[in-house]
Amino acid sequence: MRSPIRVLIVDDHALFAEALAARLGREPDLVILPVAEDKRRALALTATERPHVVVLDMMLAGENGLDVLDALRNRHADVRVVVLSAMSEVEAIVAALRRGAVGWLSKTESADLVARVIRSAARRGGWIPPDIMGDVLRRLLDETPEADAAAKPLAELTPREREVLQCMVDGLNRAEIAERLGLSANTVRTHTQNLLAKLDLHSALEAITLAMRAGMKPSPPPEAP
Repeated sequence: MRSPIRVLIVDDHALFAEALAARLGREPDLVILPVAEDKRRALALTATERPHVVVLDMMLAGENGLDVLDALRNRHADVRVVVLSAMSEVEAIVAALRRGAVGWLSKTESADLVARVIRSAARRGGWIPPDIMGDVLRRLLDETPEADAAAKPLAELTPREREVLQCMVDGLNRAEIAERLGLSANTVRTHTQNLLAKLDLHSALEAITLAMRAGMKPSPPPEAP
């Protein structure tokens, strides 16, 4: 069995945070830590309680959520930060991703989805709402270095790892990649972990962005018979 995932919620809306903590606390694989309402409390609890995933609101009273994100990432580089916010502007999402967040969720999403994204984040995955993923990726691509620089790290990948990366660019999940390549889901997970380590990345979204910067494009759909 996997170890329980330790989760810290950082949100100054007490009723919302407490309700979310109570709901997530019913998940058998999640351990919900005391809620932090501000930057000081968030940093203190991260240092003492060692959460695997921090669920962070971008709009804290009197504080910029991006500053909290910067402080968390600077002091605890291994922590995985998922933003849970009422904001939905692409610019804000891109700014959070560039500063190290691995996911973005609206506060209107279900607790079930929040739990799934927390699990994905803990396992080096991430989440961007599908309806805005294209805009977010385009913005990230526009703000990154040239393709030649991006292509260099890809040279370290094995042919199979490049196949897995291409499947990720094509938008396939782990089960779909396994089916396409004739591999087990565990083997796909191993290849994914290896390619992320070689590229010094932390999430599938970062890998897809790097691959697209390097010139990889989604595969064309198969021709109809």
